[in-house]
Amino acid sequence: MLMTSNTILIVEDEPKLARLLADYLQQAEFNSVCIDNGNDVIAAVKTLRPAALLLDIMLPGRDGVSLCREIRTFSSVPILMVTARVDEIDRLLGLELGADDYICKPFSPREVVSRVKAVLRRTQQNGEPITKNFALDENRLEIQFEQKASPLTPVEFQLLKRLTSEPGRIFSRDQLMSCMYTDHRIVSDRTIDSHIKKLRKKLAEHWPQHEFIHSVYGAGYRFELDTSKP
Repeated sequence: MLMTSNTILIVEDEPKLARLLADYLQQAEFNSVCIDNGNDVIAAVKTLRPAALLLDIMLPGRDGVSLCREIRTFSSVPILMVTARVDEIDRLLGLELGADDYICKPFSPREVVSRVKAVLRRTQQNGEPITKNFALDENRLEIQFEQKASPLTPVEFQLLKRLTSEPGRIFSRDQLMSCMYTDHRIVSDRTIDSHIKKLRKKLAEHWPQHEFIHSVYGAGYRFELDTSKP
């Protein structure tokens, strides 16, 4: 799907922060419209048809969670949820809201612009699969990509299978844990991080020019092919 608008809708009730984000987005050649009340969001999305939406959770009028749910009933516009609490992101992921990314305050405006661009790249692939030439062989327990193959452990395979089931989606550690172990054992966050570290190392040995698994601060991990590595 090609982008039909370069307008970013900023829903933020802190005027200085909204203006700062608008200035940085303008430098990145985006237009922006700022809204400070949740009651005005639905009409704005339907009228403006923005390229993406920066949606704060705590708003006067309607909150960001209920707004995200309603928007998803009529639009696939990329939504980046903004929260002031890192621990809130786990709860939001569990709600399966359909948001495309989560950003925690305080943040760098440059990081927000970068995240907006990344979400737009993921959602505007002109119909081309994000995982082109990428395959997982469950019988062999291996990843196949660019005429190369790498064996995986059963846990690594299940972990990668879950991440690649929805490229670009952020998975919390709890969501990844549930797919890795079916016996309901208690596993710490550090165990998940350790498996991710080993999997990244293995993938880097075979495909050093690519990055497959991306950390999302305070939220979890997502799969997205990155060919920008030297």
